[in-house]
Formats: sequence, structure tokens, C-alpha cells
Amino acid sequence: MSFAKIPLDQPVLIAGPTASGKSALALELAQAQNRDIINADALQVYSNWRVLTARPTIEDELQVQHHLYGHVAHDVAYSVGHWIREVSELITKMPAPIIVGGTGLYFTSLTTGLSNIPAVPPNVRELSEQKLAVEGLEILFDQLDQKTKDRIDPNNPARVQRAWEVLNTTGRGIADWQDETPAPLFPLHKCRPIVIDAPKEWLTPRIEQRFDLMLQDGALEEAEQNLDLWDSNIPSSRAIGAPELISYLKGECTLADVRETVIIATRQYAKRQRSWFRSRMSDWEWLASHELSKSDI
Repeated sequence: MSFAKIPLDQPVLIAGPTASGKSALALELAQAQNRDIINADALQVYSNWRVLTARPTIEDELQVQHHLYGHVAHDVAYSVGHWIREVSELITKMPAPIIVGGTGLYFTSLTTGLSNIPAVPPNVRELSEQKLAVEGLEILFDQLDQKTKDRIDPNNPARVQRAWEVLNTTGRGIADWQDETPAPLFPLHKCRPIVIDAPKEWLTPRIEQRFDLMLQDGALEEAEQNLDLWDSNIPSSRAIGAPELISYLKGECTLADVRETVIIATRQYAKRQRSWFRSRMSDWEWLASHELSKSDI
């Protein structure tokens, strides 16, 4: 991909499914144009999973400035609202960063605005977690207002739980709050928004290869460091592969079982990401995956 036509004063947004090479592309552009990189991945914010969430390496971080990576404690809830506020503070110092990640909600909130939903009290969050564990996702979804049901993915636990919490905190559906959205930080016409178009047949072998590389690079050792902290209900435990590796360390499955389960879960996650990008970010610039290097994993 040529960077020559990207003005230095224009923010660049790079979205893509997991293992699509977006971080490598962001690093290449940051080096070429002397820019900072801001994370837009909901799990890479956590400090306790670097390898498993494919955060930039220490070597990458030494080459250019990276922000909002690994800065949140493992047991702290972190929402899109937290992220938007931190990005708004950062761009006062760097108006034209590269923002890269795979969390579609972060990008749509950045480019279309984020509603001012009141904070969810701890007791409501605890109740939603209990209901999710005992009654299941479908029950939470069934209790939402119809307007919200029509907008969110019923198979996305984080989104359904969030919508349930907002409804039970405010008495209003999250869709109503979203309809009262303020102006976005980065309207699309003021930035260069790029989505990496990564079809399943191209992405699947990369997903497999990347998990094998994660194991080589210390994902299992990282899981051992998290074993004493492990709680399946805390936010950082949603990292793909974390429950499986913990189960392996507890002697509940084989490493081959872990590999198979994680690769399937990652493929399913990538499918959800692609669906979000197609439905919410169709007006972005789509970059064909074959334009990226095969080594950019």
C-alpha cells in the first residue's frame, strides 16, 4: 500500500478482523510518516495479556509511540465511553494519529458519535453477570426493548449484557440513548478510514499460524502468570484463548484441544467483526488483503 497520498495532517483509521495484518500496516505507516499509534481494540487495553491479545511487541513500542495498550488493570471494567474520553485527551496533543484495532464499536463511536449514557452501578453489573451465568444470554436479550433488539447482535454477550444494564439502570433502551448522540471526534470526511477486507479463505490459515506463534512466543507462560488471578467473570478474561489455556493448566484438557477450540473461536470472532464492518462501515475505504504482506500477522 502506498502512503504517499495520505496527508500528514489527516488522521488515519485502520480497522480489520483479527489476524488481518492491521497492526503491521499501522506500524509501517507510523514509521513512514512519524505518527503515533492509538489502540482501538477492547482487549488489548488490559495489562495482563500481551501475547494472547496480539498487542504490539516491546520492540514495536520502542520504534514508535503507542497509546492505550496494556494500561488497564485485569479486573477493571473498561467501556467504549472510557476509550472515547481517553482518545479525546490524546488528540489534543496529536491531532493526526493512526488509530488501529478490531473493535467496530470503538470506530463507529469515534466517527459517528457516542451517546452520553449514565454509568452503570456496580450492583446492576453484578446482577447482569449473575443472570448471564445462571439464566443465559437469550433471557437477557428477551428482556430488552424491541428497538434495541432490532439493533444489536443477539449472539454477542458483551453487547447484550451492556444493553440490559443500561435499560435496568436508566429505564430507557440503549437504542434511545444512541439516538441522542453528540458530534463525533473524527467525522469520516476529516480522516482516512481504512478497513482491511480479509475473506475467510485468506484469513483462516493466518489465524491458525498466529495461534501457533503465540504459543511459541509465550502465551502459555503468560497464562501461568494469570492463573492465580483467574476469574472468568472479570473483563480481561474475555480474551480469546484465556479460558482454554487456564483449563489446560488445570489439567482439564490437552493442548491440542486448546488449539482446536481457540482457532474455532477466533474464526467465529473474525466473522462477527467482518459482519460489523460490512453493516456499519461500508462507506470506509476497503483495502484488499492481497495488498498486504503474507508475513504481516
